[in-house]
Amino acid sequence: MNFENLTLVQQNILFASIMADGEITKCYPGSRRKNNSYREHFGEHQRDYRKWKASFYEGQLYIRPNNNYLVSKSDPYFTQLYPHFYENSGNKKIPEKLLPYCSLPHFLTVLYLDDGSLCITKRINHHKKLIYLTPSIFLYLQNYPREQLLILKAHIYNRFGFDFNISRRKDGYGYILKLTTIKASLEFLAVVNEIASDCIQMDYKYNWEKRLQLEKEKIKNIYTSYQIQSSDSSRYKNYSENEIAELIHLKKNGKTDNQIAIELQRSYWSVVYKLRELRKDGFL
Repeated sequence: MNFENLTLVQQNILFASIMADGEITKCYPGSRRKNNSYREHFGEHQRDYRKWKASFYEGQLYIRPNNNYLVSKSDPYFTQLYPHFYENSGNKKIPEKLLPYCSLPHFLTVLYLDDGSLCITKRINHHKKLIYLTPSIFLYLQNYPREQLLILKAHIYNRFGFDFNISRRKDGYGYILKLTTIKASLEFLAVVNEIASDCIQMDYKYNWEKRLQLEKEKIKNIYTSYQIQSSDSSRYKNYSENEIAELIHLKKNGKTDNQIAIELQRSYWSVVYKLRELRKDGFL
């Protein structure tokens, strides 16, 4: 098996990794190497996550013994990929011509687990002694200029239905991607959870219930007499019985997953996963 024969899942994980934490190594003048390779440095606390990534590649990507690098051997495939991901200056760029291949939720999942964060905003009503907790999703891709992030933002919206905002930041090129609506943030986490649920080490990034409970425990130590409420209304997480009945009806009448998503005002991937669950339970 060689890199030119990668499956679509493997391509999606690899392309997201190169755009985020990983890199295609350079070939310097006078080097004995004829081709580029892949390299990704990680902290010890994320070793299991890198093992999870490597598990998709049957030994093509592997963790070097005794150090914190996920790597590949030199391969013509990475030599071919290099100009798609790097400017002549050596700075990274969004691989616009390769984005049509970045079509699976594995792409979003790895991009987020590498460079993303689940942030929780507190809104305190001291009069009513209420604290509201709201999730937001950030993709810290400030190493790309704004015009490059606009390309990625458009692709994510057109393919996955998540409409990220461009947000300012002081470091790098000064911009990141931010998902702020509660509904979109929770549906995004549901997509990541579907792909990475067996990578428990990273569940602090995608397990909203767990993060919410940890945040509540911290707040209770400070605001002992306050009531804490999550802004994640049940309509954003679970399908009602009426929604499920309508979803089954629409699917049986030949509607596409995308048409159903529009009809129910859900994300495309939320509908895909719910249909998969209904088929497994014998309702379709």
